[in-house]
Amino acid sequence: MKKVLLIFILTVNNITAQTELFNGKNLDGWKIHGTELWYVEDGLLVCESGPDKEYGYLSTNEFYDDFELTLEFKQEANGNSGVFIRSTVDGTKVSGWQVEVAPPGSNTGGVYESYGRGWLIKPEEEKDKALKMGEWNNMRIRVKGDKIKSWLNGTQMISLKDKKIGQGKGSIALQIHDGGGIKVRWRNLVVTQL
Repeated sequence: MKKVLLIFILTVNNITAQTELFNGKNLDGWKIHGTELWYVEDGLLVCESGPDKEYGYLSTNEFYDDFELTLEFKQEANGNSGVFIRSTVDGTKVSGWQVEVAPPGSNTGGVYESYGRGWLIKPEEEKDKALKMGEWNNMRIRVKGDKIKSWLNGTQMISLKDKKIGQGKGSIALQIHDGGGIKVRWRNLVVTQL
């Protein structure tokens, strides 16, 4: 059973619902794509390279259009991952947009379109210092209409307006990159529908 927290805002006809996407016990509400490893350990969601060393995804069963997502991640080893928005996955081919989660110098917080236009926007180079490799990081992603913004540990990384993103429909998904040697821990994944 999903835990839903309702916060009532004192604005006429404006109700915001927050949903915890990960319950800390199992992967209820999520679907695994590929052979890479997704599991729960000590109340944390863990993604780890498997023997095939291929791409892997964990997507929500629900679709989310306009929302704000907050989460925490901790990279171990390589740590190359990402958070997809308005995305669909067929096997291990994803259609959608990724907010990058990667080692230092690799554009964490930038937006990449897989199997399409590639990098749509990268953060300014000096913003990379917001990333704390090997420690817990807080990421916030806001998607409304054709606009997307990302923050890392309180630093706004990017702001982008894109017509194609505005037309997108799909899930929130976490990625594990191919190549092997990757391990990322996740916690406190909360989505607020706008």
